Amino acid sequence: MSPDLTFLLTLGFRMAITAAFVVSASVITERSGPVIGALVATLPISTGPSYVFLALDHDAAFIAEGALASLPINAATIVLGLTYVVLAQRYNAFVSWSCGAAVWIALAALSRTIQWSLVGGLAANAIAFGICIQLLARFRHVKMPLITRRWYDIPLRAALVAALVATVVTLSGWVGPGISGVIALFPIVFSSIMLILHPRIGGPATAAVVANAGWGLFGFGVAIAVLHVAALRWGSAIALVLALMTGVSWNLALWWFGHRRAVAR
Repeated sequence: MSPDLTFLLTLGFRMAITAAFVVSASVITERSGPVIGALVATLPISTGPSYVFLALDHDAAFIAEGALASLPINAATIVLGLTYVVLAQRYNAFVSWSCGAAVWIALAALSRTIQWSLVGGLAANAIAFGICIQLLARFRHVKMPLITRRWYDIPLRAALVAALVATVVTLSGWVGPGISGVIALFPIVFSSIMLILHPRIGGPATAAVVANAGWGLFGFGVAIAVLHVAALRWGSAIALVLALMTGVSWNLALWWFGHRRAVAR
């Protein structure tokens, strides 16, 4: 088998596996309400597979540097979420998402002009989330209407995430770990939720899912920091497992805390 054909088959397999993860998670999000949906949406279901595939092609130093570049991008994602949530109260899905994506791209470009350290990346997350979570609070509590899935929903989600994986895997060897870390964190799950749910259930209900994702997304940033530190010390495989455990444990803790508060009421 030729090297080109092997690459294409491997790439197709990676795209299909990742798309299956994201589609499954987004279906759960639709059926479980804004709080649980937000926790599912902030699991590493898109970025995780991208980093796994990067780890198959590159060494631990590449993964560590990519994670360091991803850390400030996580802060940009919560700003995208806030932009969308505010605009979605009045405007349609395309306008709301486009403005949020433009903000994300601008912040991502700005982040590439700064030489980030772990402390700096964590500080950027702390500042961004400290501001945005407070501003998002009043948009969290909206009743989720019944959702009727359309025939193109699943193919559209699969195509979006497959395109992301193809971009990351194909370009990683050319653009280096910094740009790969930025691309890997493009908010494909959030974008899918915004563009698919908004036209059917309305801006406020879709915005509630995004607004509830603040603390989960902050935990995702902690998982990225764990990936960076662990990759340098113990290698990519252990680092990826620890980062996944961090993200899942964080969201389970958020669910448990929220459940206890609900019972106490």
